[in-house]
Amino acid sequence: MSIEVLNESGEADVNEEMLVDVCSFALQAMDVHPDTEATITLVDEATMADLHVRWMDLEGPTDVMSFPMDELTPGGGRPDASPFGAAMLGDIILCPSFDRKQAEMAGHDLGHELALLTVHGVLHLLGYDHVMPDEEREMFSLQNELLADWYDSLAARGIEYQPKPTGAHAFPSAADREELDRMMKGRD
Repeated sequence: MSIEVLNESGEADVNEEMLVDVCSFALQAMDVHPDTEATITLVDEATMADLHVRWMDLEGPTDVMSFPMDELTPGGGRPDASPFGAAMLGDIILCPSFDRKQAEMAGHDLGHELALLTVHGVLHLLGYDHVMPDEEREMFSLQNELLADWYDSLAARGIEYQPKPTGAHAFPSAADREELDRMMKGRD
């Protein structure tokens, strides 16, 4: 995997190595071709708000946005389908200052929030969405499974970027994230 991190946010306390690790882990776990490329860009709240209104027609900053480059479908659902080929998968945009506030409300640290949102972004790049209730359940379940497996892999490799949180919102359901979104909107 080739994962590039561009920190345009002005935030110095983001562990870029951790972002590359969790992104690579999620892509490998999803059987994405090892030569696949992706970019993680960290932006400030004004930039994220601009992207959010321009691409989603929604006001204000948000936690994560994904911009797929090449259309990929994981095997098309066929057992005889070939695996993903090498591709430029796309961009994941994170907003550390916004995500820090969200992490505080959720009861965990920024590192975990950024790892969670990176996995979420990877799934969007792979075509997962959470518009319909069944898609939402599938995506959040997969997100939490990948994130938990990543923490387990860190322990097995003797690496710790941040402690694995155990709070109620550490591995959230879609309903948990909707509640957090409402809390964040009420905070503004």
